[in-house]
Amino acid sequence: MENKLLLILLLTVTVVFAANLGDSISPFSAQDDTGALWHSDSSQADYLVVYFYPAAMTFGCTKQACSYRDTKDEFADLKAEVVGVSGDEIAALQVFRQVHNLNFTLLSDPKGKIAEHFGVPISDGGEITQKINGENIILKRGVTTKRWTYIIDKSGLIIYKDDGVNPLADAKKVLKELKEK
Repeated sequence: MENKLLLILLLTVTVVFAANLGDSISPFSAQDDTGALWHSDSSQADYLVVYFYPAAMTFGCTKQACSYRDTKDEFADLKAEVVGVSGDEIAALQVFRQVHNLNFTLLSDPKGKIAEHFGVPISDGGEITQKINGENIILKRGVTTKRWTYIIDKSGLIIYKDDGVNPLADAKKVLKELKEK
Protein backbone atom coordinates (compact mmCIF):
# COMPACT_ATOMS: atom_id res chain seq x y z
CA MET A 1 0.00 0.00 0.00
CA GLU A 2 2.82 2.44 0.87
CA ASN A 3 4.54 1.81 -2.48
CA LYS A 4 1.30 2.46 -4.39
CA LEU A 5 0.72 5.67 -2.47
CA LEU A 6 4.28 6.82 -3.12
CA LEU A 7 3.93 6.02 -6.83
CA ILE A 8 0.67 7.95 -7.05
CA LEU A 9 2.26 10.89 -5.26
CA LEU A 10 5.27 10.88 -7.59
CA LEU A 11 3.04 10.77 -10.65
CA THR A 12 0.90 13.70 -9.51
CA VAL A 13 3.62 16.09 -8.34
CA THR A 14 4.85 18.51 -10.96
CA VAL A 15 8.21 20.05 -10.24
CA VAL A 16 8.90 23.36 -11.93
CA PHE A 17 12.51 24.40 -12.25
CA ALA A 18 12.96 28.14 -12.55
CA ALA A 19 15.37 29.55 -15.07
CA ASN A 20 18.16 31.35 -13.23
CA LEU A 21 21.01 33.77 -13.86
CA GLY A 22 23.52 32.27 -16.24
CA ASP A 23 21.06 29.76 -17.67
CA SER A 24 20.52 29.64 -21.39
CA ILE A 25 16.90 29.97 -22.43
CA SER A 26 15.86 28.33 -25.68
CA PRO A 27 13.79 30.29 -28.20
CA PHE A 28 10.06 30.54 -27.56
CA SER A 29 7.06 31.84 -29.47
CA ALA A 30 3.46 32.84 -28.88
CA GLN A 31 0.68 34.87 -30.41
CA ASP A 32 0.96 38.56 -29.74
CA ASP A 33 -1.82 41.06 -29.10
CA THR A 34 -2.52 41.33 -32.84
CA GLY A 35 -2.88 37.56 -33.22
CA ALA A 36 0.41 37.27 -35.12
CA LEU A 37 2.96 34.63 -34.13
CA TRP A 38 5.92 36.27 -32.37
CA HIS A 39 9.30 34.50 -32.08
CA SER A 40 11.95 35.40 -29.51
CA ASP A 41 14.74 34.48 -31.90
CA SER A 42 13.46 37.07 -34.40
CA SER A 43 14.31 39.94 -32.07
CA GLN A 44 17.03 42.23 -33.43
CA ALA A 45 17.69 43.76 -30.00
CA ASP A 46 20.82 43.13 -27.94
CA TYR A 47 18.62 42.46 -24.90
CA LEU A 48 15.17 41.00 -24.50
CA VAL A 49 13.27 42.05 -21.39
CA VAL A 50 10.60 39.44 -20.69
CA TYR A 51 8.23 40.38 -17.93
CA PHE A 52 5.44 38.15 -16.68
CA TYR A 53 2.36 39.75 -15.13
CA PRO A 54 -0.83 38.24 -13.65
CA ALA A 55 -3.70 39.92 -15.54
CA ALA A 56 -4.29 42.73 -18.00
CA MET A 57 -6.26 45.76 -16.82
CA THR A 58 -5.66 45.18 -13.11
CA PHE A 59 -4.07 47.88 -10.95
CA GLY A 60 -0.50 46.59 -10.56
CA CYS A 61 -0.29 45.19 -14.08
CA THR A 62 -1.51 48.45 -15.57
CA LYS A 63 1.01 50.50 -13.56
CA GLN A 64 3.80 48.15 -14.62
CA ALA A 65 2.82 48.20 -18.31
CA CYS A 66 2.44 51.99 -18.38
CA SER A 67 5.87 52.33 -16.80
CA TYR A 68 7.38 50.24 -19.61
CA ARG A 69 5.37 52.28 -22.13
CA ASP A 70 6.68 55.56 -20.74
CA THR A 71 10.32 54.40 -20.83
CA LYS A 72 10.25 52.73 -24.26
CA ASP A 73 12.73 55.21 -25.75
CA GLU A 74 15.19 54.59 -22.93
CA PHE A 75 14.97 50.84 -23.57
CA ALA A 76 15.43 51.41 -27.30
CA ASP A 77 18.54 53.54 -26.62
CA LEU A 78 19.97 50.56 -24.72
CA LYS A 79 19.08 48.23 -27.62
CA ALA A 80 16.51 46.38 -25.50
CA GLU A 81 13.13 45.05 -26.58
CA VAL A 82 10.38 44.70 -23.97
CA VAL A 83 7.85 41.87 -24.10
CA GLY A 84 5.01 41.42 -21.60
CA VAL A 85 3.66 37.88 -21.07
CA SER A 86 0.42 36.89 -19.37
CA GLY A 87 -2.23 34.19 -19.51
CA ASP A 88 -4.68 36.69 -21.01
CA GLU A 89 -6.53 35.85 -24.20
CA ILE A 90 -5.63 37.91 -27.28
CA ALA A 91 -8.87 39.90 -27.06
CA ALA A 92 -7.98 41.01 -23.51
CA LEU A 93 -4.50 42.05 -24.65
CA GLN A 94 -5.99 44.09 -27.49
CA VAL A 95 -8.17 45.98 -25.00
CA PHE A 96 -5.20 46.45 -22.64
CA ARG A 97 -3.04 47.85 -25.45
CA GLN A 98 -5.73 50.17 -26.77
CA VAL A 99 -6.97 51.57 -23.46
CA HIS A 100 -3.46 52.29 -22.16
CA ASN A 101 -1.77 53.09 -25.49
CA LEU A 102 0.87 50.41 -24.92
CA ASN A 103 3.77 50.50 -27.36
CA PHE A 104 5.47 47.14 -26.91
CA THR A 105 4.64 43.50 -27.59
CA LEU A 106 2.17 41.66 -25.38
CA LEU A 107 2.18 37.87 -25.62
CA SER A 108 -0.79 35.63 -24.91
CA ASP A 109 0.20 32.55 -22.87
CA PRO A 110 -3.22 31.10 -21.96
CA LYS A 111 -1.88 27.62 -21.21
CA GLY A 112 1.20 28.86 -19.37
CA LYS A 113 3.70 27.29 -21.79
CA ILE A 114 6.08 30.28 -21.82
CA ALA A 115 5.75 30.68 -18.05
CA GLU A 116 6.58 26.98 -17.70
CA HIS A 117 9.55 27.43 -20.06
CA PHE A 118 10.95 30.04 -17.63
CA GLY A 119 9.78 28.25 -14.49
CA VAL A 120 7.41 31.06 -13.53
CA PRO A 121 4.70 29.75 -11.19
CA ILE A 122 1.15 29.73 -12.53
CA SER A 123 -2.26 29.25 -11.02
CA ASP A 124 -5.78 29.01 -12.37
CA GLY A 125 -6.95 31.64 -14.80
CA GLY A 126 -10.09 33.65 -14.49
CA GLU A 127 -11.87 36.67 -15.79
CA ILE A 128 -12.52 40.23 -14.79
CA THR A 129 -15.11 42.69 -15.97
CA GLN A 130 -14.00 46.23 -16.72
CA LYS A 131 -16.15 49.19 -17.72
CA ILE A 132 -14.59 50.68 -20.84
CA ASN A 133 -16.27 53.57 -22.65
CA GLY A 134 -19.46 52.84 -20.72
CA GLU A 135 -19.53 49.19 -21.73
CA ASN A 136 -18.80 46.18 -19.51
CA ILE A 137 -16.04 44.11 -21.12
CA ILE A 138 -15.14 40.63 -19.88
CA LEU A 139 -11.41 39.92 -20.02
CA LYS A 140 -10.46 36.25 -19.79
CA ARG A 141 -7.18 34.51 -19.02
CA GLY A 142 -6.34 30.83 -19.12
CA VAL A 143 -3.74 30.98 -16.34
CA THR A 144 -2.49 33.55 -13.88
CA THR A 145 1.29 33.95 -13.69
CA LYS A 146 3.42 35.31 -10.89
CA ARG A 147 5.08 38.66 -11.54
CA TRP A 148 8.67 37.89 -12.61
CA THR A 149 11.08 39.74 -14.91
CA TYR A 150 14.07 38.50 -16.92
CA ILE A 151 16.68 40.08 -19.16
CA ILE A 152 18.10 37.80 -21.85
CA ASP A 153 21.15 38.74 -23.87
CA LYS A 154 21.56 38.20 -27.61
CA SER A 155 23.09 34.74 -27.06
CA GLY A 156 20.04 33.58 -25.05
CA LEU A 157 21.74 33.84 -21.66
CA ILE A 158 19.72 35.05 -18.67
CA ILE A 159 21.63 38.02 -17.25
CA TYR A 160 18.96 39.29 -14.84
CA LYS A 161 16.10 37.75 -12.91
CA ASP A 162 13.67 39.31 -10.45
CA ASP A 163 11.11 37.01 -8.86
CA GLY A 164 10.00 39.60 -6.31
CA VAL A 165 8.91 42.32 -8.72
CA ASN A 166 7.44 45.60 -7.51
CA PRO A 167 5.20 46.59 -10.44
CA LEU A 168 5.65 50.31 -9.78
CA ALA A 169 9.47 50.10 -9.83
CA ASP A 170 10.12 47.27 -12.32
CA ALA A 171 10.86 49.25 -15.49
CA LYS A 172 13.23 51.66 -13.70
CA LYS A 173 15.01 48.77 -11.96
CA VAL A 174 15.47 46.94 -15.27
CA LEU A 175 16.74 50.12 -16.96
CA LYS A 176 19.28 50.59 -14.18
CA GLU A 177 20.44 47.00 -14.63
CA LEU A 178 20.80 47.46 -18.41
CA LYS A 179 22.75 50.70 -17.98
CA GLU A 180 25.28 48.82 -15.86
CA LYS A 181 25.91 46.24 -18.62
